[in-house]
Amino acid sequence: MATLAARAARAPGLTAASSRRGFAAVVPMIIDGKKVQSEGTTFFDVTNPATNEVIARTPQCTPAELKRAADSCAEAFKTWRTTPPSTRARVMHKLEGAIRDNTEAIAKTLTEEQGKTIADAKGDLFRGLEVVEMACGIPTMIQGETLANVANSVDVHSYRIPLGVCAGIAPFNFPAMIPLWMFPPAVTAGNTFLMKPSERVPLTAVMLAEMANDCGLPPGVVNVVHGAHDTVNFMCDNEHIRAVSFVGGNAAGAHIYQRAGANGKRAQCNLGAKNHAIVLPDADPTSVVNQLTGASCGAAGQRCMAISVALFVGDSKQMIPKIAEAAAKLKVGAGNDPSTDVGPVISIQAKGRIESLIQSGVDEGAKLLLDGRNPSVPAANKDGYFVGPTIFSQVKRGMKIYDQEIFGPVLACVEVDSFDEAIKFVNENAWGNGTAVFTRSGAAARKFVDEIEAGQVGVNVPIPVPLPMFSFTGNKKSILGDLNFYGKAGVNFYTQLKTVTSSWKDDGHIEKLSMAGVGAQ
Repeated sequence: MATLAARAARAPGLTAASSRRGFAAVVPMIIDGKKVQSEGTTFFDVTNPATNEVIARTPQCTPAELKRAADSCAEAFKTWRTTPPSTRARVMHKLEGAIRDNTEAIAKTLTEEQGKTIADAKGDLFRGLEVVEMACGIPTMIQGETLANVANSVDVHSYRIPLGVCAGIAPFNFPAMIPLWMFPPAVTAGNTFLMKPSERVPLTAVMLAEMANDCGLPPGVVNVVHGAHDTVNFMCDNEHIRAVSFVGGNAAGAHIYQRAGANGKRAQCNLGAKNHAIVLPDADPTSVVNQLTGASCGAAGQRCMAISVALFVGDSKQMIPKIAEAAAKLKVGAGNDPSTDVGPVISIQAKGRIESLIQSGVDEGAKLLLDGRNPSVPAANKDGYFVGPTIFSQVKRGMKIYDQEIFGPVLACVEVDSFDEAIKFVNENAWGNGTAVFTRSGAAARKFVDEIEAGQVGVNVPIPVPLPMFSFTGNKKSILGDLNFYGKAGVNFYTQLKTVTSSWKDDGHIEKLSMAGVGAQ
């Protein structure tokens, strides 16, 4: 793995050196296992959110380059599809080891381009690594089914086979985890994959694709291209691509789902969320304070499973000021500072939107217990995109801070009189990614699990993202498509069934003329 380690360690330094020379390096594509520089003339800045420094530039790949990458995937599929499943899984075993060996270097690059703390970057990578581990077991998940003698000497065999070329469109908030949700299950199931990382955070995905190639993926099995709308539309339209995976915003997801579907492609699109927690009076106050503070402010609130609304039943509302006190102690700063608790948000535009929503909460009558605008940060980070933890109480439906996904470190606290009222309140929300309840009562927990509608439910667990032996099961308006990411559902998304009916009878047997067909015998 010496090549992997050297390559991983080298990547962040190159971008920093480029910046010192007064220009930023252009992020390469990966085609046929090699770095390829785009001839495109439109670029997107990759900016360190903690400093506002441009560290790289992402190209808008040309139509010819996009076609070349897709054609490469299509050609590679011809042989990869017949590669033994155990051989494909061994590549994932090697990739798992390579990621573990290079965690520090990958996390450093991830923090530089995305802003999250080093600890959170390692968590981002580890949750993706768990999917790589799951992918190692895919050979047993794609075993077929057989039923012998469905008719006289007639057997039926059902096989799960790869689709062909698949594509992935990843968001900015999880530069490692989401690409690893996508290409490892897809390629281990026998597909080839065309990856488009977010143009804001492409460096981590390129590193991971290089590692996968170094671990034994043949040329063209995983290619990486770049860009924005034009690249997305290409993936939805290209004749080779059979399925599109997407995680991101609502408008983009709806567009991709509709356009890919109109072209006969499968699509799974994870969209926005507004995740609620319900706190019952019997819940442990210290646990509630710690868990809600972390679940709302961790990753600067930029995760689709963040708790952004907490409903306090009855006397549990006495915990709200303690949450504000705990959140006020969190340190805001650059992600590469080990003492930082809350890093920057992704862009100056995101910062402005979050601050505008905070002001709307004040204007619309919510009580601002902790104001995260203009937090104190070191002088070296004065140009960064920082918003500190923000806590509101007395929040009502109809307020923008409740109705909209803020995607920042903001917790909206709602007080209700009863558990039934709280469950009804949560179920009336259009989104269904995740939810949680805090209680010491088994009966209350069972009632919550039975009656709540969100797809991922935590009992005394604030962010109940399933481990990849299960699947990511957000529902309602939080997903478009009926097959979820990773786990069995993810494998089913990247495969299709082929059913073979065969008749083998004694030599010399002659079939009689039948107008009824097999099964009538």
